[in-house]
Amino acid sequence: MGREAIFIGEVSRKTGLSIHTIRFYEAEGLLPEASRTESGYRLFSSQAVEQLQFIQKAQALGFALDEIRELLVLRDRDTDACSITKSLVEEKLANIRAKIEALAALEVELKGVLVDCGRQLRRHPRGGTGRCPVLARAARNE
Repeated sequence: MGREAIFIGEVSRKTGLSIHTIRFYEAEGLLPEASRTESGYRLFSSQAVEQLQFIQKAQALGFALDEIRELLVLRDRDTDACSITKSLVEEKLANIRAKIEALAALEVELKGVLVDCGRQLRRHPRGGTGRCPVLARAARNE
């Protein structure tokens, strides 16, 4: 990794992240604080660019910023990093499976609502009379 100093605009271009996002990650401690020119412009290292790319990849895998912060710490550790990371990934996978199950249940519920709507519309084609089954379910908190 070189000692090249890179202005924030170039970091933005290399990563595809907005300048605002890069500043946010720096403020949140996900990036080491950038050095500054005499004029106050931020100067980042090529290592910071790699760290931002790591953050992007972790986000694409569904990790939240707090989880990414933990992954960054683990990445720089030698001991137990792999087993701890494995546990974090297993936990993330379990959460995703739970969300998938909840979404599947929601899909079943919505399909039932559509059937009820179809029935209601066949009885009252213009929809002017009779109560909408979707609104009725919502009112009953079903």
